[in-house]
Amino acid sequence: MDILIKNCNLISMDNKREKFEKNMDIYISNGKIAKIGKDIKEASCTKVIDAKNKICMPGLINTHAHLSMSIFRETLDGYTLQDWLNKKIWPMEDKLTREDIYYASLLSCIEMIKTGTTLANDQYFMTEDTIKAAIDTGMRMQVTRTVNDVGNAGNQRLEELEKLILEYNGKYENITLNIGIHGLYTTGKETLEKLINLAEKYSLPVHMHFCENMQEAIDIKNAYNVQSPVDVLKKYFTKTHNILAHVVKVSEEEIVEMAKLDISVAHCPISNLRLGCGVAKVQKMLDYGINVALGTDGQGSGSNLDMFDTMKFAGLLQKGVFENSANMESYEVLKMATINGAKALELEKELGSIEEGKVADIIILDLNKETCQPMGNVFSDIIYNGKGSNVETTIINGKILMENRKISNINEEEIFQKCKEIIERIK
Repeated sequence: MDILIKNCNLISMDNKREKFEKNMDIYISNGKIAKIGKDIKEASCTKVIDAKNKICMPGLINTHAHLSMSIFRETLDGYTLQDWLNKKIWPMEDKLTREDIYYASLLSCIEMIKTGTTLANDQYFMTEDTIKAAIDTGMRMQVTRTVNDVGNAGNQRLEELEKLILEYNGKYENITLNIGIHGLYTTGKETLEKLINLAEKYSLPVHMHFCENMQEAIDIKNAYNVQSPVDVLKKYFTKTHNILAHVVKVSEEEIVEMAKLDISVAHCPISNLRLGCGVAKVQKMLDYGINVALGTDGQGSGSNLDMFDTMKFAGLLQKGVFENSANMESYEVLKMATINGAKALELEKELGSIEEGKVADIIILDLNKETCQPMGNVFSDIIYNGKGSNVETTIINGKILMENRKISNINEEEIFQKCKEIIERIK
């Protein structure tokens, strides 16, 4: 279906265009952005969306999530990261079935479509069922089978990951893959070397938790007998593109060393706060040229997948921690949630901005609400006053997945009930 969006206020995130353009049209054909301009007339267009006084922008990109953890929402209070994983989450995860993963992933797909996320980078297991949820809903994902040595099952998980790559890499236009390493503190040297070899063999990026809290940083140094966790990156991760989630407990000197490698950081401010991990030095990372994108983590620690919340916290924290209100200009935060996310996942040639020839992953925002009126700086209004509920329309791969806040092909109540039953059974 060809789609013509009329009269929108355009935030394209294309550095060759003005940051904000009024009364623009976008013509979508065969899943791609065919034309951007004023007064576009396409006789063959089968669907016209009047976006007058509304904002069109690229869909949001969540660069670190655990989508099947939707059922673990609000199980965290009173736990440290390690205690939460060991005493609560891992025992429940051992009881999950493939059907559980499918329905928990469907719930996350609903949440993302309704809050304007068009691409998520998922790290979990039983990945085939998360992929099925993505295909059934039209959601775009980058996925992996997470590998670690917990339970001495590293080799088995490696085999599952390679099987996943062989079966799904390049098969679906909405699905890409990466090499999922849970973390250096849960993965031994032998398994790590095999994972790095796998990344090089298939030319895939690496996705890994890194220095989320102080205990993890200590555990890495002890496990690998190094002065700094970054020493492990410098030894093993020089030939791969790396997406590092969290990166809270690193010094400025370590950031300087990280900037010499091919690293993108998936900043998860809400999860880091909920777990008492601290605040990542994002402004320093940006100052040294590291690409920083945004993530929610799983709903167990991040509470929800609403990237508008994530953008707001990302902006506020760097102003407050460094006591500098000039930090994190709103447009720069918006870049972190769009084009920087695409760069982190090595998809910037296809996604992350509204440009002719790119894939049509677009959201339409209605900011004509009491919290955004009268509108001042439009970028600040989106970051600090916008919410997922302001997303009126979500388009992924040129297909309308939500229009006027309605998702037509999903029975939401059935999925809610299924997920309630799952958590009741395993808790």
